[in-house]
Amino acid sequence: NLCPFAALPRRQGRVRICVSHARDEEALLEDMQRELERLSDTPVEELETTVIAIADLFEDFDDYNQFFDLVDLWLERFGWVGDMQVASFHPNYQFADTEPDDAGNLTKRSPWPLLHLIREDSLEAALENFPDPDGIPERNIRRMETLTAEERRRLFPYLFG
Repeated sequence: NLCPFAALPRRQGRVRICVSHARDEEALLEDMQRELERLSDTPVEELETTVIAIADLFEDFDDYNQFFDLVDLWLERFGWVGDMQVASFHPNYQFADTEPDDAGNLTKRSPWPLLHLIREDSLEAALENFPDPDGIPERNIRRMETLTAEERRRLFPYLFG
C-alpha cells in the first residue's frame, strides 16, 4: 500500500502487466510506445495503468536511470506529455544523495526494472481525493524506516532473500 493510487485499479483488474524482452533501448522504446497507445486507446474503465517489466536490459541502475532521458524525449516527441507519464522502479534504485542501503530507496525498488505508464487524468483524479498528496513520498520513506529486518525480508525477498 505504498502507492495510494494502485490498490483500487489492481483489485478491479485494470492494471496491465507485460514483459518486454527488448535487448536494446530502441526496441524498449517501441514496446513502450505500443503500450502507451494501448493504454490511450482503451477506456479507463477497462485499463487504468500499465507496468512494463524489463527482462533483458538495465541490470545496472545508472544505465536505467540514463534511459529516462530518452523516455522524456519520447513522451515529448510523440505528444504524450500532459496525457501520460512514466514512473521508474528498479531493483537497485537509489535516490540522489543517499546511501545504497537507505530505507527510503525501498520505495522505488522492484524485482525487475519497470516502466509504470500512468494516465495523467487518473493521477489528477486520485490526487484530488487524497489528503496531502505532496507528503506521500516522505510518508513512504518513514514507513520503510520503521520496518524490522524480518519485515523487509518478507516484503522484499528479491533484495534480502
